[in-house]
Amino acid sequence: MHKEIGSETQYVALRLKTSEASMVPGHTVHVVFELSIYNHTKGMYCGCKDTYNFHFKNTYSKEQCLIPLQELLKSSAFLVDHSCVFGVEILKIDVSSPEKMAVVVQKKDTTVQNLFVQKKGFVKRTYTWNMNNFLDLDLDHFVRSPTFEVDGHKWYVRIYPRGDKYSTDCLSLYLYLDASDELHLESKKVVVMTLSILDQKNGKHLTATSGLLVFTGGCGWGWADFLGLKNLKDPSGGYVVGSSCVVKADLTIVGSSNDG
Repeated sequence: MHKEIGSETQYVALRLKTSEASMVPGHTVHVVFELSIYNHTKGMYCGCKDTYNFHFKNTYSKEQCLIPLQELLKSSAFLVDHSCVFGVEILKIDVSSPEKMAVVVQKKDTTVQNLFVQKKGFVKRTYTWNMNNFLDLDLDHFVRSPTFEVDGHKWYVRIYPRGDKYSTDCLSLYLYLDASDELHLESKKVVVMTLSILDQKNGKHLTATSGLLVFTGGCGWGWADFLGLKNLKDPSGGYVVGSSCVVKADLTIVGSSNDG
């Protein structure tokens, strides 16, 4: 449901994202790629070519509008048995480093990932993490919440009180599927999550909600720049009261995903 600036038309849009964990500070990854949607009638992918320079803290390309949403919903060429097929082809990658050293990029085989989103029967759970010793935590490293269970699987919240390596003077907040969970042996979970830091004085909670995310064992999603450290420490605010900080995770499992 992406909208271009100045337009009310909703588009199905794709963008390419790199994994933060794979990016090296100082390196620039120049990628030539094509994002596409499959036309079953013509038996071919229809898409648009783009280029983007990915950096350590710049891991998203801009959105590419592939097809108007209403056109897709009425189409028998792109929408077959309630299913759509989207693709990305990496055409070229060049990696540059400050040392001007060549970086080898290994070619990988094509992979297919199927996403199944339910229309009803969502599994929902809210978990509240009360940290009564927030100011006594090891602020230079991450702290993880106790494990909680949703849909038979183990989850936890990870917080970096002074931010992780991807943040800029901000607290970082993530939701993780516990690595000890055996979810990787079956289909992965498609999740919508909302993470919040509660304002204990004024009730003006800081909240961020994701789109659809695919979780597997040891996988985490969240926000590096969740809350500025200046706002976190502001005594007029209510994010830290005394030594208390309260984080809330709202988790909705809307489907599953597997390798196809």
